[in-house]
Amino acid sequence: MEGKIRWGILGCAGIAERAVIPGIRGSETGVVSAIASRTESKAKETAERLDIPKAYSSYEALLEDDEIDAVYIPLPNHLHCEWTVRAAEAGKHVLCEKPIALDAAEAERMANACADAGVLFAEAFMYRLHPRYDKIREMIAAGDIGELRGIHGAFTFNGAANKGNVRFVKEWGGGSIYDVGVYPISAARLVTGLEPEAATCRALFSAEHGDVDMMASGLVEFPNDVSLTFDCGMWAEFRNTLEILGTAGRIEVPHAFIGPQQIVVHKKGERTELEMPTLNTYSLQADAFGRAVRGEASLPFSPQDAVNNMRVVDACLKSARERTRVVL
Repeated sequence: MEGKIRWGILGCAGIAERAVIPGIRGSETGVVSAIASRTESKAKETAERLDIPKAYSSYEALLEDDEIDAVYIPLPNHLHCEWTVRAAEAGKHVLCEKPIALDAAEAERMANACADAGVLFAEAFMYRLHPRYDKIREMIAAGDIGELRGIHGAFTFNGAANKGNVRFVKEWGGGSIYDVGVYPISAARLVTGLEPEAATCRALFSAEHGDVDMMASGLVEFPNDVSLTFDCGMWAEFRNTLEILGTAGRIEVPHAFIGPQQIVVHKKGERTELEMPTLNTYSLQADAFGRAVRGEASLPFSPQDAVNNMRVVDACLKSARERTRVVL
């Protein structure tokens, strides 16, 4: 355990139990040392079941533990800002679940609080850490698919029957753009290396789901006359795809954010599947963060990147509500 980053988990969310905790345990740099819940029995039951050494009945108590180096925050979206700031003030490095905040102003506050406290701050977009995205960027830069013409991304699933889901609480940051639309938005920014200029979005707001956007379709305009078209939803058949179109070919990512990790290249009528390693992106995320905490490397993505992504999300939500094009 010497030199390992000691992680505390703020909350017993499904994503923490299902993916992030196993990811940290599978990493080279981290160990899970503590978990907190606002319910003592839940904290103890989860800690015992997952073999986590310490259980705390409040988030504050975990933050007071001097033997915790970093925290992962999988709380509902409206709590991200408060607990990131409080964690920073307690001297903990922060990995916060996406979307980083409710809006860009909150994201800036969080980034500034972490900078002032001298702690690291990152958004948990694990998919970006797989080397296939470096490969995709290299292919685009090398002109392998010619000039970039457009990007299409999709992330949908059908969870509409679960009426008690926190994703359906508008005031808590519910809705499909916050939950899954952030993925194609971040992916387009990643592969282009550019920041959008404007966004237009249309959405299905459902009265039976707290008036959140259960489905949305968007157009995000980038410089150089390149655009992302995307759709996202929580009331549709499952898919998570990305297509990058060029003048001389296209790159297809059939499982862009979760699932199998292949890349398919289409050129001159031929389909080529590139061999990619099968890796746990949650472990890659933990190690990227852990190495940065240990001073061995910089964070792959800056806090400003998280702020910039939220600016696009803000624009998409404003556009969907007001049915207008929003200039960034």
